[in-house]
Amino acid sequence: MRLTTNFTLAELTVTTTGLPNTPTPAEVAHLAALAGKILQPLRDDLRRPVLVNSAFRSERVNRAVGGTATSQHRLGQAADIRVDGMTSRALAQRIIDLRLPFDQVIEEFGRWVHVSLGPRHRRQVLTATSSGGRTVYVPGLTR
Repeated sequence: MRLTTNFTLAELTVTTTGLPNTPTPAEVAHLAALAGKILQPLRDDLRRPVLVNSAFRSERVNRAVGGTATSQHRLGQAADIRVDGMTSRALAQRIIDLRLPFDQVIEEFGRWVHVSLGPRHRRQVLTATSSGGRTVYVPGLTR
């Protein structure tokens, strides 16, 4: 099922866990909104593929990958993305500069960007790092 010109439901529900990862109709609607309001406009601006590491996660998939119970991935409202040839910090900055309607942009570990579209529209910008084996979130883009 195509959600936008360049994004399909299959790529927003892919998992390497081998577990079922089928969204409800409401979760599909959230994925379509995420693709339509953030991912597709970003791809159109960059004129390069936006690669999705992870988007929707069923409860079992989310547990298997160590996601939090309140993760927006569970609702189909978030995606972890990257763009070949672009740093994660530059990608996060581009999302911010485009003034896309994100809830959160989190540059994670210098490897990918978590971007979400949710009802709160906090426009929260964070950087995730690791300290003592734990993830630490720092306000802003720090790298």
